[in-house]
Amino acid sequence: MARSFDYVRYPYVRSRDQDAATPAHHPVVVTGGGMAGLAFAVDMASKGVPAVVLDDNDRVSVGSRSICVAKRTLEIFGRLGVGDRCLEKGVTWSAGKVLRGDRLLYAFDLAPEEGRGRPAFVNLQQYYVETFLVDRFRELGSGGPRWLHRVTDVAPDGDRVMLAIDTPEGPYRLTCDWLVAADGVKSTVRAALGLPFVGETFHDCFLIVDAVMKSDVPGERRFWFDPGFHDGGSALLHRQPDDVWRIDLQLGPEADRDEEMKEEAILPRLRAMLGEDAEFAIDWASLYTFQCRRLERFRHGRVLFVGDSAHTVSPFGARGGNGGVQDADNLAWKLAAVLAGEADEALLDSYDAERIPAADENILNSTRATDFIAPRNPAMALFREAVLDLAERHAFARAFVNSGRLSTACRYPDSPLNTGDGAVEDGVAPGGPAPDAPVRIDGRDGWLLDRLGGEFRLLRFGEPLDGVDLNQICVGRDIADAEGFVASRYAGARGVTYLVRPDQYVAARWIDPVPAGIEAARRRALGHA
Repeated sequence: MARSFDYVRYPYVRSRDQDAATPAHHPVVVTGGGMAGLAFAVDMASKGVPAVVLDDNDRVSVGSRSICVAKRTLEIFGRLGVGDRCLEKGVTWSAGKVLRGDRLLYAFDLAPEEGRGRPAFVNLQQYYVETFLVDRFRELGSGGPRWLHRVTDVAPDGDRVMLAIDTPEGPYRLTCDWLVAADGVKSTVRAALGLPFVGETFHDCFLIVDAVMKSDVPGERRFWFDPGFHDGGSALLHRQPDDVWRIDLQLGPEADRDEEMKEEAILPRLRAMLGEDAEFAIDWASLYTFQCRRLERFRHGRVLFVGDSAHTVSPFGARGGNGGVQDADNLAWKLAAVLAGEADEALLDSYDAERIPAADENILNSTRATDFIAPRNPAMALFREAVLDLAERHAFARAFVNSGRLSTACRYPDSPLNTGDGAVEDGVAPGGPAPDAPVRIDGRDGWLLDRLGGEFRLLRFGEPLDGVDLNQICVGRDIADAEGFVASRYAGARGVTYLVRPDQYVAARWIDPVPAGIEAARRRALGHA
């Protein structure tokens, strides 16, 4: 198989911890150097909190894997300092087509409304995202992950966690105050703690291929139900950077995994799809079955699970990698506040309160998509055919066609960190992500989310409030809303004020609040009763 990406082999480096007479201790250890673990570590480093990242490999993920980076994740990456790199390298898209056989059912466009800083989606192979995060982690003075340091055992012990680690030079141990498990669907940490991973495994087998090919096909999502080139299955096509095309083909529950992974089995399928005259090379291939499972809780004392170690979903809808990065975004500021003494450990319980509903939403959407794409019984198959029949002729039926409900930002309307609404009828309710908007800062064009940054901020329409010990961003004084998008999206009128959390979610909003009310809302957002 060809290789379109030059995988760097990161060197194993002996740590001084391996020479310590007693186990070395660290405030935070992260197991797993994938997207979620690296995003968390970069976030912590940006807040001045060192985190040790242990990875059992010596390179980033092989193959494209999670490729669709959603707008919310791009906003997070912007705050972490890798957003522009993702945009520059990735393939921006918003349009898509859904086909039945060789006929177009309908087309769609997810382009966000005017005045948004990030596009709806960027296609970018996971190995690029992880490389950018590794580089950023190093830029922040971490020295990078510890490659080829494999966690073999985990033992919580009161106010710390003991880890056993194996390396090319033998084993060692260390302890930490907090362990963040980002070690994937086959999590060693989860297994060591004996935690059940509850949910459903679907039996249909799917072939996933990265093919290198020159083509003038536009960068759009194309999904086929029962295409002529792959009778009886579904197919998905995405353009990626470097002339790499992502292809997913449904093979059914009876597929022979060993046989289907042979190149002589893959090539005829690709030729049928791409054309006999198409010139392409296989870059990477894999087989998978859908899983929709999660832990009952994501916090277990001083061990916290993020990404695929906490929950896993089918790939249709781009909810796996995006969900993992958003886990890290939710957890990092909370753990940093606990370590800084600004919040009690109780704040970490809100990680479960907010991210479990988010995981359940992703699992629900993934399960419904899987049931539509690969019906499990005759009744489901009959429903799907009826919907597809109607969708060809009637626009209303297209809402029922499910080729994967694409990832959007999750909301936390019932979060214990929210303060009740302050009589603002429109705008952004507490628990919602702060929307971006174009602004002018010191005479230069910019974006609101960049100005909000990664700390508690007060966004206010009107003059600054006296007696408030928070960084206030006043529209008109600190930022100019020349195009009116800030006022439109935040129901901006004189006196309207928002408290924005470090993860850029709204914690409270008011009309002309008093300083005591703002401080009470900030304390509530930090988990104080």
